[in-house]
Amino acid sequence: MTQLALVIDLNVCVGCQACVTSCKEWNTSGIAGYLSDDRPYDADPTGTFFNRVQTFEVGEYPNTQTVHFPKSCLHCEDPPCVPVCPTGASYKRAEDGIVLVDYDKCIGCKYCSWACPYGVREIDEHQKVMKKCTLCVDRIYDQKLPREERRPACVMACPTNARLFGDIHDPDSAVAVAIRERGGYQLMPEWGTHPANHYLPRRRTEIVIQPDELVRADNPLKVDGKLPKPSLKEPALDDVTSW
Repeated sequence: MTQLALVIDLNVCVGCQACVTSCKEWNTSGIAGYLSDDRPYDADPTGTFFNRVQTFEVGEYPNTQTVHFPKSCLHCEDPPCVPVCPTGASYKRAEDGIVLVDYDKCIGCKYCSWACPYGVREIDEHQKVMKKCTLCVDRIYDQKLPREERRPACVMACPTNARLFGDIHDPDSAVAVAIRERGGYQLMPEWGTHPANHYLPRRRTEIVIQPDELVRADNPLKVDGKLPKPSLKEPALDDVTSW
């Protein structure tokens, strides 16, 4: 059985948000749209997103690292969101394993979002239906697009190639090889949902910082204080130079 999924390399993700914006742009105008944006420039912006990037620091100063963690629907092989849906709006496609929501059947009860342990489903406050990542299902099967562009918008936009797309059940696919050879892992496997999306771990790097490196040697505040200062009686540059 085919299981389409994303494999995300946390070692090269730079948190640029290109995947977030490209996802929003494609899907808000596609069959999965629209994706609301309310008060985007106010103090309390909100909206609906299929994909978000969480950024946080690990470690203690000065030995800290910034981690960028993209997260969207993981298209679980045993999705808990499907059986709890009272109308059958949440379903998993047999042909490719993608988990989708039928907006015509969704009543906005939020049962699926409560059942999802990953918090990747969002209710659209305008349409009152649940929305989530579709793996750009309207794009990956579009015969009008060149074959190399039949990939999710987030994969196309990533400048560091941190996002891979393919069939994880095909042992020769790029995603299956990456999982097998680079230690790919599932998010929160203890829940037994068998997420299709996988993550490639960050490679540990040791950074040795000396105490004198915590202060800039070329600190302009210190450098300027050591420079010779002209006397107030000396002519200024404007007085002796013809521009």
